Order: sequence, then C-alpha cells, then structure tokens
Amino acid sequence: MELSKILQPECTTCATPGSKKKVLELISDLAAVQYPTLTSQEIFESLLAREKMGSTGIGNGIAIPHGRLTNINQPVAVLIKCEEPIAFDSIDKQPVDILFALLVPADQCEQHLSTLSNMAEKLNDKQVLKQLRKTQDESELYQVITQ
Repeated sequence: MELSKILQPECTTCATPGSKKKVLELISDLAAVQYPTLTSQEIFESLLAREKMGSTGIGNGIAIPHGRLTNINQPVAVLIKCEEPIAFDSIDKQPVDILFALLVPADQCEQHLSTLSNMAEKLNDKQVLKQLRKTQDESELYQVITQ
C-alpha cells in the first residue's frame, strides 16, 4: 500500500514526548483525529496491548508501534520524530527518536504485516534515516518519508 494513502501530513510531527507512555499517548491523539469514531484511549490501549507482548523498538533509534482495531475500515499511520530520544525498551537497548505507528483493521492481518515489513525496510535504509533525522519540521518529515 502506498504510504501517502495511510499517512496524512497532520499525523506527522516533531515532538519531545519525554517517555514511552507519552509518545504512545501522542500517537493515539494524532490517530484519533483520523478516526473520530475512536477515542484516543481505545487507540492507546491497542498500542499498549501490543507493547506488553514485546517492545516494538527495532533498534537503531527506531520503533514501529502498531495495533489492531475492530472498528476501523482502513489503516492509519503516524510518524513522529523525537527531538530528544526516549527510552523504549528497544532490542538494542538504545533510545528511540523515530517512530512509525500503524493501526489496522483487525481483519487485515496480511496487509498489516506487509506494510510493517515495508516500513521497517525503509527505516533501515541509512540514507532515509539520516534524512529523517535532519528534517527541521513536520512538512519536511512528511516529504522525506513519502518520497
């Protein structure tokens, strides 16, 4: 799936959330704008449930939190660049500064896995990661990730 179809500019932000919990709350708040039928609390609980199974911090300063929701009909993504890296229980024990969150309909597991895999591959590209970290604002961040 083309990234610009699931990631809207208003779900792309540069922030200083301070903690894993705060960044998951921020993701939930941003995603709730895309799905007014959902509360940010429902989204937060979905993300938290996944994190309890194991951290989505994949290393190299990257985390890909994700969750499944029964009352959405298409995926929604959120991209956050943390101005100050945060502890995220990553596999390499390093703090995280780039988070790509994905929320998908519970009945679209295959598409969900494919999108996560594609994003992980893109974020593991050293050039893309370097460009993301050099961005100065949300607009630039959105341009880099969707190009």
